[in-house]
Amino acid sequence: METLTLVGVLAGSLGLTAVARRFNLSAPLLIVVVALGIALIPGVPRVELEPELILTVVLPPLLYSTSLESSISHFRANLRPIITLGVLLVVATAFVIAFVVHLLLPDLPWASALVLGAVVSPPDAVTAVAIGRRLGLPRGVMTVLTGESLVNDAAALTLYKVALAAVAGTAGSLGHGFAVFAVATVVGILVGLVAGGVVELIRTRLDDPLLESAFGIVVPFAAYVTAEHLHPFGAEFSGSGVLAVVTAGLFLGHRSLRASPATRVQDRSVWASIDVMLEALVFALMALQLPFVLDGAQHAARDNGTLALSAIIVLLATMFVRIPAVFLSSYLPRPLQLLRRTKHDPPAWRSLAVISWTGMRGVVTIAAASGVPADTPGRAEIQLFAFAVAVGTVLIQGLTLPPLIRLLKVQDPDEDARDQAEELAARKVAQKAAHERLRELARDQLSTLDMEPEKMKRLEQRLERVVDTRYRFAQAAITLSGEERRDSPQAQFAKARRELLITQRAAMIEENRAGRLDDDVLQKVLRELDLEEMSVTTTLTNRMS
Repeated sequence: METLTLVGVLAGSLGLTAVARRFNLSAPLLIVVVALGIALIPGVPRVELEPELILTVVLPPLLYSTSLESSISHFRANLRPIITLGVLLVVATAFVIAFVVHLLLPDLPWASALVLGAVVSPPDAVTAVAIGRRLGLPRGVMTVLTGESLVNDAAALTLYKVALAAVAGTAGSLGHGFAVFAVATVVGILVGLVAGGVVELIRTRLDDPLLESAFGIVVPFAAYVTAEHLHPFGAEFSGSGVLAVVTAGLFLGHRSLRASPATRVQDRSVWASIDVMLEALVFALMALQLPFVLDGAQHAARDNGTLALSAIIVLLATMFVRIPAVFLSSYLPRPLQLLRRTKHDPPAWRSLAVISWTGMRGVVTIAAASGVPADTPGRAEIQLFAFAVAVGTVLIQGLTLPPLIRLLKVQDPDEDARDQAEELAARKVAQKAAHERLRELARDQLSTLDMEPEKMKRLEQRLERVVDTRYRFAQAAITLSGEERRDSPQAQFAKARRELLITQRAAMIEENRAGRLDDDVLQKVLRELDLEEMSVTTTLTNRMS
């Protein structure tokens, strides 16, 4: 892939993302539709997806960023449904699709059919999570979807390796396959823990937000490559790079509570930018593979009608195998029930319906299909069907998921109230702790400094007002309605304060233009004003949206 072409694809996909965000559209859907149209234009340079680029450079940071933001306690609480969807359903889907393909194309070897099944088995939750977050899906549903996306690629890629070994005639027994999966899981998790522990140790010694974020960027690539290149029991056994990245991300995300505020703020900005860039790129690259897929179909030893019909059936089978699996796993007898976390927590059928329709496939499916060796029987069919499944699920399920969520009204009516009560209680505790600490500081200052009691009392009262004002701002932001927030004294004060900061910034810039303020000094002052304005904005204004 030429560098200039790749840069053009990235710039174009980011432009489409900007349009989608501006008009509240789904960025992945818009990018896929436009990229498919561009791919059909004669003379447009072809952009061939390189599997190694996707699996080594693009996938690790996306998984790492998601795992950093995931709650390890929520992950543990939803471990059953996550394992059910992310591992068991992936394996079941692979074998169901292999069986369907074997019925459609009896001359295709079973091992090749299983390769296709492994390729199309892992859903990509990027689109589903984005839509669910925008439409306010309950936290439990979002946790399950996010957790599934963190582990399903590991299961699918491990099964993919086993299937390719079967094609090459080097695979062992069924027990051998389980051993490969077990080694990949254990080694991947261990590598992730070691990587997370090493980075955590380095970060505690640095006390430098810039370097701490830089080390964080290295983590997903180092963890992935290390795990994939560890072969403890022979060439066919290796660690799961996906699980290594996810484990490191969950570990460091949990430990980020001990990081400095500057590091946390910087990490959020860095990974948010990386996410937007890579997600836009991968959906564009996925759709731009259409010319290569069509070329491969032309060289397949089957007529176009058979290929088209088979592709549609494989697409439908991939979409609909998830629906009964999700519901059955919830309504099985208690000892076999994996989607139900506790006996007092039965899943609502509306939530199950949404989860069952979030099976959009993504770039991992396309990358794995592109990486199938050239001498694999049925390679052209595998790539065609994989492309049909990936693009078809993104367009069909991605377009219909928002109406489905609105129709079923999948919401937890008590979730907002619980969140408000917890936040208010925690802020009240923090306010009380601050007042107690302030009284301790006042006593210490009076005993160590030559300060008049009246002056110390005024200083203490001023700091108390700061703490109480902060609490009132938060209370207004939490408890008031949107209209009340806009008209509240706190909102008017925040608006006036923001206007003053804008005025100060404009005056500083004017001084710089007049030559009375050095550029370096200007940048230093602007950073302070910018941080203060961000604090004012996020305190109240963001909650009004």
